[in-house]
Amino acid sequence: MNKETAKTKVAIIGLGNIGKAIATNLTKGQHPVILASGELNKAKEFAASLGGNATAEEITTAIKKADVIIPAIYFDKIKIFLATYANELSGKIVVDVSNPIAPDGKGGFKKIIDQDQSAGKILSELLPSATAFVKAFGTLGVGSLLNAAFSEPERNVLFYASDNTNSNQTIEALITDSGFDAFHIGGIDQSIRIEVFGDLHEFGALGKTVTRKEAAQSVHQHAK
Repeated sequence: MNKETAKTKVAIIGLGNIGKAIATNLTKGQHPVILASGELNKAKEFAASLGGNATAEEITTAIKKADVIIPAIYFDKIKIFLATYANELSGKIVVDVSNPIAPDGKGGFKKIIDQDQSAGKILSELLPSATAFVKAFGTLGVGSLLNAAFSEPERNVLFYASDNTNSNQTIEALITDSGFDAFHIGGIDQSIRIEVFGDLHEFGALGKTVTRKEAAQSVHQHAK
């Protein structure tokens, strides 16, 4: 674990499939995480299963202790979360992993916001000005997030978007510790590209995990 990541305290709020996958990968990469959810006992149980790099706290305490907050919860609930904990989130880095989708009743999924809107853009506008916002960790499905981590000889890419470039080094270190190669695609106005159905999402035009060389080709090919 490098010097930068040793200083970065991460809180994962929500222990659904994505939250658990991110926590699993980070602890495998020897990066400590703080886990929190609406049920503290479940957070404690999962933390214990991950070993010494994971601890569990109440949500407010987890946010206060961490530098980076990852609310691994549904898009609509994140909006409530950001409003509820606005004061605690001030000065933090918030990482949005959400995809604004729901079952379409036909065995697939549909967007629950307008086609030309992105969850990242909507959520970024709800945060205090002192809070940095990053879109990351949501560009792959849970299976790939777990199974494609720490690949050899070349790592697979996790794309991210951010306006506040001061946070990029921290986020790239986290992505590296989680077993992937970080690839910055630009500002939050580009986050639609790395959400479900976007051209750089596994469940969009990209359709698979990619290495850095493949990612660069895809970013160039689909650039608008």
